[in-house]
Amino acid sequence: MASTASAGFVSTLATNKDRFRKTLISDQVYELLRQAVVDGDLGPNERVVESEIARRLGVSQAPVREAVKRLAREGLLMHVPRRGHFVVEISERDAEYARQVREPLERLAAQLATEHLTDDHLRELDALVDRMRDAVAANDVSLFRDADIEFHTLVSRIAGNPFLARMWEVVEPSLRTLRAISDPLFEGDWSAMAEEHGRLVGLLRSRDADAAADAFADHAAGRGPVPDARGTKRKPRGAAADR
Repeated sequence: MASTASAGFVSTLATNKDRFRKTLISDQVYELLRQAVVDGDLGPNERVVESEIARRLGVSQAPVREAVKRLAREGLLMHVPRRGHFVVEISERDAEYARQVREPLERLAAQLATEHLTDDHLRELDALVDRMRDAVAANDVSLFRDADIEFHTLVSRIAGNPFLARMWEVVEPSLRTLRAISDPLFEGDWSAMAEEHGRLVGLLRSRDADAAADAFADHAAGRGPVPDARGTKRKPRGAAADR
């Protein structure tokens, strides 16, 4: 974990050391480690050394151990007997499996959201689409990706079903790691992708539950109107593009 690739993560540990001395709770350690995996500060196959993390944060190993176990349950870390925990390496097949799970969640979220939308919700969704447009203008894929994830997370909450929202919270970290939302390697028109989210908001605003559900499901599965050039190069049989 002391490699050049994890230098950003080591810096993050140093920055947060004083905060963790005051609030020694495993939830905070978990959030820090999860974000490091999601952002790539801890890369695929990189070992997560509990004792080193605890030392750098100035805390005991107990909250670190609990956070690591939690990440392993979510599938972001894998345990190798007698060697420890490592960041998972994601295959294209894993990404496809994630999309298969995401599609019905998005369909249900959109369908239910049309029944619970408020003007405040619509303003929040419009603001997130504007953030995507700003990200396109700034050529900032990371900013786009964050806004995209917030967009779909918000829709899952608007749906009003706490079990659905909870399921999205479980799946979302893996989707981030899989780049199954706003893939940085997407070879399509990012501006068109931002406008596609605007179209999704319009369908929610229309309160047409079936149309919104179908559109969100197609979007999640990569069947939406914004093509990814990799789809023909990598999947000639017409499978969903990685997005």
